[in-house]
Amino acid sequence: MPSRAEDWLRQASRDLQLAREALASGIFEWAAFAAQQAAAKAVKALYQGLGGEARSHSVTQLLAALPSAARPSEQLVERAKELDKHYIAPRYPNSYPEGAPMDFYTGAEAERAVDGAERVIEHCKSHLFR
Repeated sequence: MPSRAEDWLRQASRDLQLAREALASGIFEWAAFAAQQAAAKAVKALYQGLGGEARSHSVTQLLAALPSAARPSEQLVERAKELDKHYIAPRYPNSYPEGAPMDFYTGAEAERAVDGAERVIEHCKSHLFR
C-alpha cells in the first residue's frame, strides 16, 4: 500500500486553515476543534511517512507512540494534552452542565489551540521532509 502521508498532511493544513478562519470569525469552539483535528492528522501523516499507520484520535497518544527518533519534546506533548481536550467538548452541549460550547470557549483558548496545532504540524513536517 502506498504512503498517504501527503494526503494526511494536506488535510491537516486545510483543517489548520479552517481553525484560523474560525478564530478570526470568533467561532472559538470550532477553532479549537479544527486545531485538534489538524494536529491529529499531521501526526497520522508522520506515521504514514514512516511506513506505519495510526488509528487513535488522541494527539498525545499518537505522539507518545512514535519511534524515538521522531518523538517530540515533553513540552510539545504537554501542548498535545491541551489539544486533546478539544476533541469532544467543542462539539457537544452535554459536555457542560448547561449552555452550549460556544458559551464556554474563549479567544485566548482558541488561539492557544491553533498555536499548539501549528507546533505539532511543524514537528511532523520536520520529520517527514528530511
